[in-house]
Amino acid sequence: METFIQHARSRMARIADQYEDREAYGRFAAGQSPLALFITCSDSRVVPSLITGAGPGELFELRTAGNAVPVYQDGMAASSEAATIEYAMRVLGVADIVVCGHSHCGAVGAKIRGEDLTGVPAVRDWLAQQLSDALPKDEEPAVSAAVQQHVREQLQRLRGYPCVQERLAAGEVRLHGWFYEVHTGLVAAHHPASDLFLPL
Repeated sequence: METFIQHARSRMARIADQYEDREAYGRFAAGQSPLALFITCSDSRVVPSLITGAGPGELFELRTAGNAVPVYQDGMAASSEAATIEYAMRVLGVADIVVCGHSHCGAVGAKIRGEDLTGVPAVRDWLAQQLSDALPKDEEPAVSAAVQQHVREQLQRLRGYPCVQERLAAGEVRLHGWFYEVHTGLVAAHHPASDLFLPL
């Protein structure tokens, strides 16, 4: 933690010394207008700004265990995930939504291997509710095939949200499925025509 504190302090000192940075940060007080909603896993190895090169204010992030998007249902209980998606669509008006899964995903791996999660009941219940039982079995540590199928399913779930449907029908938002390899840094994108993930 001390490393993070020292970095934050040195960054504040640099901003205080540089007029351009003060101006840039000052503009953030007026509000935000991110370019994309980036939905990804809570995994600490997945850093959206490093993957995309985005600066402050450019990504609206939603991070969940296993980058899961809850299925939309009429009258569904309020959730942080649904609120974030709705805000991105109806208030911020982002033009793109990226669902980014990653290799070596602990959530997907635990689901497809049927791991005993009795010691972490909240994790167990989340995975049981939000990750499909139909994910392909994948014995490789990277669980690439299962994660890629999971990304496809999350894109389909997003299409079930009325706020996303509205924007899709109006041609105002695009959906993207990405797969990030934590061990190489490679990013592959889903191509609907071929249903394949191909390098960007």
